[in-house]
Amino acid sequence: MENTKEHYGLFTATTMIIGIVIGSGIFFKSDDVLLYTGGNVLLGVLVFCIGALSIIFGSLTITELSIRSKKDGGVIGYYEEFISTEAANAFGWFQTLVYYPTINAVISWVAAIYLLSLFHVDETLEAQIIIGFIIFTFIYAINTFSYKMGGHIQNMSTIIKLIPLLLIASVGFFWKGSIPIIPSDVTVITKTTVGFKWLTALAPIAYSFDGWIIATSITNEVKNPKRNMSLALIIGPIVVLSVYLLYFLGLNQMLGAEFIMSTGNAGINMVGTLLFGKNGSSILMIFIIIAIVGVINGVSLGNIRLPQTLASKNMIPHSDKISKLHPKYEVSIPSVWISYVVTLIWMLIHYITQKTGILHGGDVSEIAIVFSYCCYTILYIKVIRMKKQKIIDSFFKGIICPILALAGSSIILCGGIISNPFYVICFIILCSLICSLGYSYSKFTNQKNCQL
Repeated sequence: MENTKEHYGLFTATTMIIGIVIGSGIFFKSDDVLLYTGGNVLLGVLVFCIGALSIIFGSLTITELSIRSKKDGGVIGYYEEFISTEAANAFGWFQTLVYYPTINAVISWVAAIYLLSLFHVDETLEAQIIIGFIIFTFIYAINTFSYKMGGHIQNMSTIIKLIPLLLIASVGFFWKGSIPIIPSDVTVITKTTVGFKWLTALAPIAYSFDGWIIATSITNEVKNPKRNMSLALIIGPIVVLSVYLLYFLGLNQMLGAEFIMSTGNAGINMVGTLLFGKNGSSILMIFIIIAIVGVINGVSLGNIRLPQTLASKNMIPHSDKISKLHPKYEVSIPSVWISYVVTLIWMLIHYITQKTGILHGGDVSEIAIVFSYCCYTILYIKVIRMKKQKIIDSFFKGIICPILALAGSSIILCGGIISNPFYVICFIILCSLICSLGYSYSKFTNQKNCQL
């Protein structure tokens, strides 16, 4: 593949992680967390911290590979260098055909829901899908024809989305007003003891924390990547957890657990009214839409480059054509088209699953996220082995971090299976089949090259 240029600095790499992870989830998952924990705020804080294990200690563990890696392509490069070419091919196919496109499709759909809600337009599923298609097509075009504009959008949206979160966190900390009364037409949900059922809260928590790994896809375009990507993978997750906890506590201080559980997602409208007055809910909705657009932009930034990365390693058919960069846009146009079409297919699949209700309120991206954490465990185990081989000196980074990362991934897997066992298992089988195809393709091409 032609040499890529270093476009992004530490700030963009860090904001990409923060921007992808902090999306709509934190705004509309707090009530779910409280419902699963029976309104116990401290238990909710514990769930957030457990969920953070997968991102904080996972990123610290992956950092040990990133600073030693000579391969490009982020996680795919780590698999290639530290596990095997076949394993890298398998994981690359999963990311290209499932992980990135499912997240892109679902987040674009979510953005459409909030946009229609802002303008009080009839929110049919068909309208949501069409608007979602327009949104991610527009974002794709921006990131294809102007990498600078894509980087600027990422930085801007990350800063803007933090404003309501930090505002609610800070105001809530000093809030002395009375807790609002639950509307008479709303069924009151009181605090209860849930036992170990609080573990099911880990499914929405995993969704809220996912996305940090996508930033590694631009490692070879980051200035001084060994320093800047390593720092970004540490700073980003810590900022995310801090913001989440402050927001969650501030929200509960302003509204109270029972109001949040009873009113569900509508509770955020009350916060908007308390903060900004009569039109507060609309103002807050604008912030949320900007937050989601930032997620779409970050995912798209990585998604359009993934086939290009695989092609540069001869991991997909017609690699010689797909790996060529456009001289003006400095990205592979065939790579953009592949990721775009695959995302379109998953948006259609998402429409079918939502129309039929077969996922019982879930979506395809949640299951893809669960499977991705299963894949990361291979890298975590490799870091432990590198410590035993004395390649890594630090006991904390070589043993403690990967063990805690493994624990976080295991908990997320259990939470995902508990929430929707049949379809999660079926989807995992599908993802495993795709990985097997990628593995087999790599085996075939390697044998063919050896014969030549």
